[in-house]
Amino acid sequence: MTKLAVLCSGRGSDLQSIIDAINSGELQAEISVVITDKPNVQALTRAENAGIKNICINRKLFDNRADFETEILKNLVGVDLVVLAGFMRILSPDFVKKFSGRLMNIHPSLLPAFPGAHAHRDVLNYGVKISGCTVHFVDEGTDSGPIILQAAVKVLDDDTEETLSARILEQEHVIYPRAIKLFVEGRLKIVGRHVKILED
Repeated sequence: MTKLAVLCSGRGSDLQSIIDAINSGELQAEISVVITDKPNVQALTRAENAGIKNICINRKLFDNRADFETEILKNLVGVDLVVLAGFMRILSPDFVKKFSGRLMNIHPSLLPAFPGAHAHRDVLNYGVKISGCTVHFVDEGTDSGPIILQAAVKVLDDDTEETLSARILEQEHVIYPRAIKLFVEGRLKIVGRHVKILED
C-alpha cells in the first residue's frame, strides 16, 4: 500500500478530498501522517476525525528553516509520496531533492501563469478569461515543476477572489486525488519538463 504524507497550513479541504477518495476505494493508498506548520487549524481536526496520525510542527518555534525541515523529515520515514495541500511554506532545495519525483503540489492557477501566493488576485487583476488549477511535481523553483494534471475554470465578469476560489477549489478536489492515483498506479513518468501519463 502506497504511504502518503500530507502537509497542510489551513482548512485542509484538499486533504479531505484525498481522505474521501481513499474511503470510497477510488484511491488505493494510506495517509501515514498529516503535518501542519500551524497549530489549531482545521486540517488537524480533519485528520483526527479520520483516525490519521497528525502533528503540528510549528514553524515559529524553530530558529531557521533547516531545523524546521529536519523535524518534518523525522516524520516522513517510509513515506512514498509527500503531498502538499495548501502548505504555505517554501521548501528548501535540499528537501525537494530528497523527494525528487515523490513530492506533489496543487496550485490555484493554470501554471506557468500566475505562480505565487496570490493567484486569484493576480488572475482578476490581469483580466484573463480562463483560470483553473494545476497539480505538479515540486522542483527547486516556485510553482515551476513538471505539470501532471490541469483543470480549467471560466473567470466570470463579476467574480471576486472568493467566488473564483470556490469554483477552482471544486476542481482541485477532483484532480488532486486523480493525480495521486496515477502516481500510486505507477503511471507517471517524468521526461524533462514533461510528465507522461502511461496507459494502465
